[in-house]
Amino acid sequence: MVRVRFAPSPTGFLHIGNARTALFNYLFARKNKGKFILRIEDTDKERSKKEYEIAIIEDLKWLGIEWDEGPDIGGTYGPYRQSERIDIYKDFAEKLLKQGFVYKCYCTKQELEKMRQEAEEKGLRPGYDGRCRNLTKEKISQYEKEGRDFVLRLKVPEEKIEINDLIRGKVVFEGEHLTDFVIMKSDGTPTFNFAVVVDDYLMKITHVIRGEDHLSNTPKHILIFKAIGAEIPQFAHMSMTLGPDRTRLSKRHGATSVRAYREQGYLPEAFFNYISLLGWGTTESKEIFTKEELINEFSIERCHKASAVFDPEKLLWMNSFYIRRTDIERIYQLSIPFLKQAGLIEEPINKEKEEYIKRAISLEQEKIKILKEVPFLIEFFFKEPEYEKENFEKIINPETKKILEEIVVILDGIDNFRKQEIEIKIRDYCKEKGVKTSIVFHPLRFAVSGRTKGPDLFGMIELLGKEKTIERIRKVIM
Repeated sequence: MVRVRFAPSPTGFLHIGNARTALFNYLFARKNKGKFILRIEDTDKERSKKEYEIAIIEDLKWLGIEWDEGPDIGGTYGPYRQSERIDIYKDFAEKLLKQGFVYKCYCTKQELEKMRQEAEEKGLRPGYDGRCRNLTKEKISQYEKEGRDFVLRLKVPEEKIEINDLIRGKVVFEGEHLTDFVIMKSDGTPTFNFAVVVDDYLMKITHVIRGEDHLSNTPKHILIFKAIGAEIPQFAHMSMTLGPDRTRLSKRHGATSVRAYREQGYLPEAFFNYISLLGWGTTESKEIFTKEELINEFSIERCHKASAVFDPEKLLWMNSFYIRRTDIERIYQLSIPFLKQAGLIEEPINKEKEEYIKRAISLEQEKIKILKEVPFLIEFFFKEPEYEKENFEKIINPETKKILEEIVVILDGIDNFRKQEIEIKIRDYCKEKGVKTSIVFHPLRFAVSGRTKGPDLFGMIELLGKEKTIERIRKVIM
């Protein structure tokens, strides 16, 4: 059975690149009827925070990614937090020490720094020179008496390492580029390279799908797999996610975390759809897919070697597409927090108020790109408009004031104050006066909303109601 994992470090919010890694693992697992495991790599005591773990889990669930085993739901191969697996790593390290695969290294930070400097001066590749690899018993005893701390280093054989990467094909690592590396720190905690291999082995991971930034770690992982006598999983190293300028995705490109996009009001299905298409090609030219379609379409072999480009504008377009085709009830529910934050509505919301809000949103639904825009788009339905001085002086003049005075009379005489009736009466007025509709519509829109652009004029007037509409027009022509 296919078993894959996503193993984030809770040192920050879920990054877009990591979300893509999780998504590809999820799609691969579901496509192959396998298992998707969530594992938390929290051995970095200083940087790991519980609140980030909670946030990562929340954001993955928001995206619509479900896991079969994980820290919150358990599973056969738990625990699923590395901080709860320290004794497991120690046991494996002790066995490797007894078997001669690793050795104790007593080098101090000062000695290691000197080693690095000397290598640079000689033009050599910085790395450990193996000086503790064959220490005599006497030297070991001396270091022990001095109370020196030690780390455990793996003995790296001078051999070529090859993998058949599912995305990159054959990848060769030359043995001379590797030096003996640390698997256990002096404080008794494992290094990333050691812990991840032990976990992958015990959790029966069959495929390791991760970013290409981990490709350089792969030879170390293979050596550890061999040392512990484990079967080596298949590797697939995804291309990096870059910004539109093809540099590493960073804050200068805008938001880099899933949480930030959630807070702006992106829909999870739009984000899921867009991220899933970064770096792999579908068999069809279309861009809008349901989750089920993406699972059926996904193929790790069709992932691109070239870097994926995250385009915020394309994501924005896709999100607006999903908003347009989402039913108003859901858009209403998702918009409530933004409307509250903007101070436009307060609890409790009765049925009448709820319908009013839904109608206001529906008038602008075609224009909404992100839900954060909703308060601005519909705020004039909830509070008196502010008339920008420059626009006021440009639009409201003696001629338009006269027109608006006459429009007030027409509106006041409409008993069935509905969109169709309002439009008929005002268009009839334009024909009767022989004026272009824009001469009437433009100042009328500005008078009732304070905007030069907005939703359907007559739908807006109907929703505002006769009394409020006339009151606002009179305020402008006074």
